Amino acid sequence: MIPAVILIILFWSTDLQAQSVSPPAELSVRLVNGTTSCSGTVEVFYEGEWSGLCFWWQSMREVKVVCRQLDCGNPVAESSGPLIEDGRGVTLFSCKGNESSIRECVIIKGIPGILVGVLPGDCEGEYYHRVTCSESVRLVDGAGLCSGRVEVKSNQSWASVCEADFDRQDAEVVCRELGCGAPAALQGGLYGEGEGQTWDKELQCEGKESLLLDCDTSDRKHNTCLPGNAVGLTCSEPDDVRLVRGGSRCAGGVERYDQGEWRTVGAEDWDQEDVAAVVCRQLGCGSTVSVLPGNTTRRFGVHCDGPESSLGECRRRYDLYPGLTVICSNLLVQPDISLTDSMGGVSRGPQGPEMFRGYNFTITCSTQPQHPGGSFLLTFTGSNRTQTQPAVNHSAAFLFPAADDSHQGNYRCVYDNYVFSHNFSSESELLSLTVTASPLPAFIVRHVVVLLILLTAITASYLYYKPTRRQKRVNRVSSMDLHVNGDGLSELQS
Repeated sequence: MIPAVILIILFWSTDLQAQSVSPPAELSVRLVNGTTSCSGTVEVFYEGEWSGLCFWWQSMREVKVVCRQLDCGNPVAESSGPLIEDGRGVTLFSCKGNESSIRECVIIKGIPGILVGVLPGDCEGEYYHRVTCSESVRLVDGAGLCSGRVEVKSNQSWASVCEADFDRQDAEVVCRELGCGAPAALQGGLYGEGEGQTWDKELQCEGKESLLLDCDTSDRKHNTCLPGNAVGLTCSEPDDVRLVRGGSRCAGGVERYDQGEWRTVGAEDWDQEDVAAVVCRQLGCGSTVSVLPGNTTRRFGVHCDGPESSLGECRRRYDLYPGLTVICSNLLVQPDISLTDSMGGVSRGPQGPEMFRGYNFTITCSTQPQHPGGSFLLTFTGSNRTQTQPAVNHSAAFLFPAADDSHQGNYRCVYDNYVFSHNFSSESELLSLTVTASPLPAFIVRHVVVLLILLTAITASYLYYKPTRRQKRVNRVSSMDLHVNGDGLSELQS
């Protein structure tokens, strides 16, 4: 009797426990088998089960929504893995990137081996296997993944950082943690104030830390953070895209660093112009000049709308697509400009180089060895005068006799070259030249210089020939002594 009662009590308690554990909310998201709460394999709870997740054309847009729904920071990395695992179903999403959760995205339910309503190849063989979001810092309201207002996670909520509590070393750590390049701009109020609180700590990073959590903090020295001082940060785009075999960092076949290796990037013919525009923008190479189709590539196709800051914001596709060779407008490196004078008439003034009146001077334009040929155009803002010379050994020298006030102004070298069936041009920085009066008249200085040169030559000749004459005199005396001694010896013998 007692065992039966015990069994009834056990079943009853187990049933109560099962009833007390409610299932996850529909379209909940989780990251499993990760090293932190903001990294791991993406799964979504849909129609009573946890299923794998497939993104329409694979994009950082969906990853951004997943990170936001999990109350994590910015997307840092993603990698792909098997679409079907242990026979589980898969759920397909298409997001714009500004949704607060995947509940607002377009959803298509799939079953093992088949995705309803999906074209063949869209998720065939691969889906986002792992996602890594930042844990303690994010950039919000920016133009892309690498710019925005800096917010840190404090007491399970996000808070803006005051500009006075944030410096260049702190920015280097934030950009590094978010997988971006070096800091490019740091300014209070750059991306608005936000609606949350302001962090009550001051960061004290050394600049070498991998995560913001590794940095020391201290209590704020300022009691309040004035409006307009919420710090905004712009990091350079990640260094994960390159153009190869084009003789320039701004021309060549497109490759992207993905999952530990450089992979050729391909795109549909109708999409190559938009992809090229994003590549040139990410590399800081200006605009697109031309796009040429390349060999067919597998494993890394992209689809861009055009305005994206980097390829990481474009949608992915895993199929066969033609590769592409991109040529950007900033193909030529920036040339150098320099000023020289053989008579010592150049001095350094507070506004730049100063040239004495009446002196000759030379402006030299040069560029790094990149493409043969080309020419240099020297422009002068003080007038409409321009001079052109062919590039010889990647440089050209422009001689100006007897400087006067008409030579005062700004000079710039413009390097032109015809490469890849297009004309390209690159400008140097401005050289501002000031013409001033010489302490002495130029002709006096010239004569003094000539006299000094002659005096130096005479002195050198004297110092050289003086020991020579002395040696000859010594040799002559020695010869005479030998002759005398020889005659005396002869007489003694006789």
